[in-house]
Amino acid sequence: MPGTNLTRDEAATRAALLDVTAYTVDLDLTSATQPEATTFVSTTTLEFTCREPGAGTFADLVAPTVREITLNGRSLDPATAYADSRIALDGLEETNTLVVTADCAYSNTGEGLHRFVDPADDKVYLYSQFEVPDARRVFTTFEQPDLKAVFTFNVTAPSHWVVVSNAATPEPAQDGQSGASTWRFPTTKRMSTYITAIVAGEYHGEFDTYEGKFGTIPLGHYCRQSLKEHMDTAELVKLTKQSFEWFEEQFDYPYPFGKYDQLYVPEYNAGAMENAGCVTLRDEYLPRSRQPRSFFEFRASVITHEMAHMWFGDLVTMKWWDDLWLNESFAEWACYWCEANATEFDDAWTGFANARKQTGYRADQLPSTHPIAADNVDLHAVEVNFDMITYAKGASVLKQLVAWVGIEPFLEGLRSYFKEWEYGNPEFKDLLATLEKSSGRELQGWAQEWLQTAGVNTLAPSFELDADGAYTAFAVSQTAHEDWPTLRRHRLGIGLYDEVDGRLVRRDYVEIDVEGASTEVPELVGVKQPALLLLNDEDHAYAKIRLDERSLATAIASLSTFEDSLPRALVWGAAWDMTRDGEMRTRDWADLVLANIGLETDAWAVTRIPASTALAINFYSDPAHRPELKATWEKGLRELLLAAQPGSDHQLTFARSYAGAAHSDAAVGDLIGLLDGSFAVDGLAVDQDMRWALITALAKQGRFGDAEIDAELEVDKTISGKEQAAAARAAQPTAEAKAAAWDALIDPSTPNETSREIAFSIFRFGQEDVLAPYLEKFLAASETLVDTLGFHKASTILEYGFPKPLGSEATLGRLDEWLADSSAPKQAQRYVGEARAEIARALAAQQYDAR
Repeated sequence: MPGTNLTRDEAATRAALLDVTAYTVDLDLTSATQPEATTFVSTTTLEFTCREPGAGTFADLVAPTVREITLNGRSLDPATAYADSRIALDGLEETNTLVVTADCAYSNTGEGLHRFVDPADDKVYLYSQFEVPDARRVFTTFEQPDLKAVFTFNVTAPSHWVVVSNAATPEPAQDGQSGASTWRFPTTKRMSTYITAIVAGEYHGEFDTYEGKFGTIPLGHYCRQSLKEHMDTAELVKLTKQSFEWFEEQFDYPYPFGKYDQLYVPEYNAGAMENAGCVTLRDEYLPRSRQPRSFFEFRASVITHEMAHMWFGDLVTMKWWDDLWLNESFAEWACYWCEANATEFDDAWTGFANARKQTGYRADQLPSTHPIAADNVDLHAVEVNFDMITYAKGASVLKQLVAWVGIEPFLEGLRSYFKEWEYGNPEFKDLLATLEKSSGRELQGWAQEWLQTAGVNTLAPSFELDADGAYTAFAVSQTAHEDWPTLRRHRLGIGLYDEVDGRLVRRDYVEIDVEGASTEVPELVGVKQPALLLLNDEDHAYAKIRLDERSLATAIASLSTFEDSLPRALVWGAAWDMTRDGEMRTRDWADLVLANIGLETDAWAVTRIPASTALAINFYSDPAHRPELKATWEKGLRELLLAAQPGSDHQLTFARSYAGAAHSDAAVGDLIGLLDGSFAVDGLAVDQDMRWALITALAKQGRFGDAEIDAELEVDKTISGKEQAAAARAAQPTAEAKAAAWDALIDPSTPNETSREIAFSIFRFGQEDVLAPYLEKFLAASETLVDTLGFHKASTILEYGFPKPLGSEATLGRLDEWLADSSAPKQAQRYVGEARAEIARALAAQQYDAR
């Protein structure tokens, strides 16, 4: 049997047979306060109908022990009825009641019901995370999105706890157990299992209300007690209210789930989760140290993303996970749309271009790329395909769709869609039909070329000039990678920029539809060539763009002088693409960054571009020139740090980047001076997070060891302190440190967030001599990580814990050999294949940089 790997065909068969009426879930969480707690008692009463009385099916449950199973009053023996994470149900009647009592497991992986003990005060916190298929780790389910039902949760927990779920929190009733109470929640609206939620523990809560066009919505914000001083509730409430006002007005449909709680929880795998009325978010979004504007801009996008899901995903839910892309792509597009129109982050689309969209371009050029609308034949396929193609490329393509049909027809279609399919499970074709009706555009062909094919196109200008410098012919050429050869239709802006009084100013703008290998643009014939011609101006299209020779020279000389930030973001992106593609030398990219980043105004560009440059210097540069380039980068960052406005985001980013780049004795001395106060930079706060950044940088250089890390951990006894200490230890350039970090990385008992920090830190460029054994260690572990650690923890290690500093032609050969005959899970093979592609890209860039 497939067990936990439910197939699409099985789900369709079960949905054709059953209608689910209601769940009643009784959870006893009093065991969570015990130091060695491992399980809790879960009793599920599941009511459903069967269209073919006498038929059989199965229910889903992942539990160490099943105590009792009763179907329509008939006792089923768990020893025979429960196998392979499924409960066999035979002899169904027209109306059925299934009751299952089980001991379910607390997790430390962020899946199911996660249990966390805060080292700051020993308080216990629980939260659920059910997407994609993990509600079955907490109660018995029919675990597929199209079998919606209403849910009644009854939760027994310590009386002094807070318990929150999808429905409004009731007054708890004293239970027979000493010190325990039971929260009997009202019955929910109809919803899928994966968006139900239970959050319980000694949470701190703060409350408000939103008064909107459709009525009052109670708002709650929660966090751990040790973080309450860092919960900037007024700002969070403001963003929540702004988002509600925007979405209720634009969607013209009332918020469906009564109340709206947002809970900031520890050791979270994702950014957040759209549980209906009970959104969970990473508590790293409540920063304890100063963060740049890009941090708060991203947090705002997460908050608006999850709220958009309340309509698109929770009210109207996909039939099967084939349309998971649509849930996430829509919420991703909608969050930036909302940010740009309803919040202080009115330049959100620039940030999208500089950061989020770049992750889509990167993913779409890996060998693991796939169509946005992936063929998710089973749950394993869903998990593997849940990536930046789903989020970043999907949102980019929806942005293109909005440009294609127009925003008003798009919204008209959405409003009809929500009303027609409320609490239902449509498919993408249903949305497409609605949008075709509202826009008058034929969209089937558009969907085929954009959603069912993979890869990214490259667009470049092609033109001829007369003696006076005017265009006599102009076309946009389109190419595609040979492995993904689809040429697509693009709604595209072309901007013509001239230098005026020391600024790059747009003289003219033309918007066209690009189709095929070459698209003539007669509107530009006879027009004088500008200083810079920018394809995809306004960033409607999802495509890599190229600059002609004159435009590139203008960009390099005058990038910081654009009047607007969005065209600057597009030029940054084009130059970065050229660097990654081996069409621009890494040293030229570094010069471009050092000359212009200090004047950049977009928050995401300020923080992201230096990080990309650090990768390029260590990975894409010619090894023969690398020491010189590293010295130039280190020196340039120091100059930028000292020149930055005191207390600015630029200063904070350049300080962090300088710490990461520091390797000379003088620079290392600066880091020590920042820590002990002997080197002060006006306006730079050396707060706790900055201290860990400096300590980790010094550990990487071998200047700090366990003694210094232990001393800092005594000062910072929080979970963040423990995670940062683990990262600092892993950064040390010794065989002993790498061995200890590797052992912790593959140990199932290591908490998920600690594993993440170690994976980010363990394999450092410049430490190749102590990393040599880890290629084979990684490949051997890849065979079993998924089974021993679970999907999410294994994914983190497989993606981020590969020893890329060992990249060489010999490494490529070894990876090819491994990929040719490996029996590792497809997930592991995917990440090894991606690492191989990144190394091949780096080696090609190194060759170009040697010119």
